[in-house]
Amino acid sequence: MEEPKKNPSPPKWIDYLLGVVIAPHFLEDVIGDLHEVFLILAKKSGHQKAKWLYLFAAVKYIRPYFIKRKPAQYSPTYLFSPEMIKNYFKISLRTLAKNKAYSFINITGLAMGMAVAMLIGLWIYDELSFDRNFQNYGRIAQIMQHQTFNGQIGTQNSVPFPLGPELRRNYGADFKYVVMSSWTNPHIVTVGDKKLSKKGTFIEPEATEMLSLKMLSGTRSGLKDPYSIMLSESVAKAYFGDADPLEKTMKIDNSLSVKVTGVYEDLPFNSSFRDMGFMLPWQLMIVANPWLKTMEDPWRPNAYLTYVQLNKHADVDKASAKIKDIKVKTINKEQLKYKPEVFLNAMSDWHLYSEFKGGVRIGGRIEFVWLFGTIGAFVLLLACINFMNLSTARSEKRAKEVGIRKAVGSVRAQLITQFFSESFLVVAFAFVLSILLVQLILPFFNEVADKKITMLWTSPVFWLSSIGFSVITAIVAGSYPALYLSAFQPVKVLKGTFRAGRFAAIPRKVLVVVQFTVSITLIIGTVVVFKQIQFAKNRPVGYSRDGLLTLYRSTPDIHKHFDAVREELKTSGAISEIAESNSPATESWSSTSGFEWQGKDPTQSVDFNFDEVSHDYGKTIGWQFLQGRDFSREFATDSVALVVNETAVKFMGLQNPVDAPLTWFKKPYKIIGVIKDLVVQSPYAPVSPLFFCLAADGGGVVNIRINPAISTASSLEKIKKVFGKYDPGSPFEYEFVDQVYARKFFDEVRIGKLTTFFSVLAVLISCLGLFGVASFIAEQRTKEIGVRKVLGATILNVWSMLSKDFVLLVCLAFLIAAPCSYYFLDGWLQKYEYRTDISWWIFALTGLGTMLITLATVSFQAIKAAMMNPIKSLRSE
Repeated sequence: MEEPKKNPSPPKWIDYLLGVVIAPHFLEDVIGDLHEVFLILAKKSGHQKAKWLYLFAAVKYIRPYFIKRKPAQYSPTYLFSPEMIKNYFKISLRTLAKNKAYSFINITGLAMGMAVAMLIGLWIYDELSFDRNFQNYGRIAQIMQHQTFNGQIGTQNSVPFPLGPELRRNYGADFKYVVMSSWTNPHIVTVGDKKLSKKGTFIEPEATEMLSLKMLSGTRSGLKDPYSIMLSESVAKAYFGDADPLEKTMKIDNSLSVKVTGVYEDLPFNSSFRDMGFMLPWQLMIVANPWLKTMEDPWRPNAYLTYVQLNKHADVDKASAKIKDIKVKTINKEQLKYKPEVFLNAMSDWHLYSEFKGGVRIGGRIEFVWLFGTIGAFVLLLACINFMNLSTARSEKRAKEVGIRKAVGSVRAQLITQFFSESFLVVAFAFVLSILLVQLILPFFNEVADKKITMLWTSPVFWLSSIGFSVITAIVAGSYPALYLSAFQPVKVLKGTFRAGRFAAIPRKVLVVVQFTVSITLIIGTVVVFKQIQFAKNRPVGYSRDGLLTLYRSTPDIHKHFDAVREELKTSGAISEIAESNSPATESWSSTSGFEWQGKDPTQSVDFNFDEVSHDYGKTIGWQFLQGRDFSREFATDSVALVVNETAVKFMGLQNPVDAPLTWFKKPYKIIGVIKDLVVQSPYAPVSPLFFCLAADGGGVVNIRINPAISTASSLEKIKKVFGKYDPGSPFEYEFVDQVYARKFFDEVRIGKLTTFFSVLAVLISCLGLFGVASFIAEQRTKEIGVRKVLGATILNVWSMLSKDFVLLVCLAFLIAAPCSYYFLDGWLQKYEYRTDISWWIFALTGLGTMLITLATVSFQAIKAAMMNPIKSLRSE
């Protein structure tokens, strides 16, 4: 047996290797422990064996905890090492899983806010991309003109018939294509026994190249034959199904036979030509209406549309300046007093900047883009505020976590990164949920917004903007909690002297006030929008819309047998009255000048709306006479008689209008009756001068007052039967005038519905946040509530104590929101000539409603806390 040494020592090379491997702050302790172990082993097993055992003991210390790390691993870049990032997200996941209610409120609130922002983003993208599908988007323009009538400059897109040829003849260097077109109107299109009403346009052949039609069959040159027709894909399918329609014959309005020469892909829904179901050659319209070439003064009627495509070298503004006086150079002296100015309206301005006032462009739908963009930003902000509020409300709970982590060496940057990682994780979950929400909501949203928006799954721009948008949301939502929570002092927290304090709650209160200020403003705005719509709807229109039908006729058959049709319908009891006109009761399609009356300023240019009607028109629509009489079959002189509205009388300054003589293009007329103003244009605009005269050859509109004594269904069946008898070639299609009138509010109703949708979501998100904050505050005050209950506080006392602060915050939000909303809404209403006022009750109702919603939100938590057994709450403390 080996004799023991007096002072045995471990191998130095092993200590040296340990010095290389073990971290310096562990080395002394490790070597000390090993040396003690070596002495014990040497006494027990001998020096040599102790050396081997010493080696094995030393090897056991070579593990990650003791191993020396490179200095760079402790540098600030350590914050973003893959391991730390993985660690951050692991801790964040555990925190979210541990606080399920908090996580649910945060993720749901953010998802709702992001879904709203995404929907609005898609809506704005659709608006901004309107017409952009056309390859020549940047070089297409429409010819428009300013003219001065009744002392005001008006702007219109209808132009005279000879304008197109004049542009080609004298300004052709600037234009690659000049395309004349009719308006897109419904026509009866017949194939065999199938007769449908479809919208189409008479247009020049170059339109197919200008609009870069995507041909499914045939070529873009299909309109060169005057008796041809090109169909959209949907119209072609409606008539021919899957069969090839090329070379098939169709009949237009039961009179014009045409042959299909091409089928093009449906024009996009977000384009100005989306209604154009088919194209007919411009020459065909001239053939069908030979009077177009024999007009006495073809520059006078403004009834057609003209589009141009500029040459590559041409500039819109310069070309517009060149054609400014094109009419002045060609029209007669009589028309010069209207001061016409022709200009180019670029396609990029058609949709978003289409409104003019006094000859100046004042905007258009771009206002809605800004409005909804602002709403989307605010709704998303509300969701971010929820995240901030809930995070800071939990500050005392997380204070110990922050204190301990700082005490063991975490620097503030690490804590900030940790809190931001939680924010990014919440936003990531919310983003996924928001995409699902958007996909679910899109059908409803499209119906409300009259859009066909789809998710842009394959668009890199969509994904890049969504990810960028999520990163910004995460930074905004996580910034305040990260900076606030990471600033806690560890000494105070661990000694138990840390209190968030009343001042710590101030930012949270400010954010709650901001949330409800936005929500209240949106609610007030929604109410005012609907009040304005209702105000215009209830405006007296000067006739009765109840039971009034409008039928548009494309063939002359009904007019040829009008007396017989009228007699049969009245005999059947289906109708009270029937009459023809050139315009429907809800609109005025024609205006005219050339009036002279006693006392008129000879230099004054006038433009009156007018309509040619048959006898009984007044009885049919139910207009109301202020003076004089209606047209009568008993007076042959009524062929040169006029019925005028009261605005026309005021405009002309006639004291005794009935029987007052006037001339219309030098032909003598006289006024036989004055009626109350009829609203035939925008219900928000002032009424224009309007007159009616007897039609020489009927009109394209049939007006029918159905008999209120029998059911509507029965009346319609009888009317259909009679119309089928005298006009078998036309489908029986009609519109109720009250429904047509309601469409005048389409834009406002749509904006109102969208605003309501966003307002409800804004209030819901705000209440969700309020609910979360209230729950944490109730939890924080558990001990106080228990003591108060032991001392005799009632449930009402506790409820009042917990609700009071929130009520005060909402009151403050209302005081801020009320004047702000009044300022903006008053400015919005100013653009309407006929507008409602902003009543006090809107503010009272909104304030009361918001207060009730707040109390309902907070009360659940307050009552729950108030009903808690005080013994449990005090024992828990």
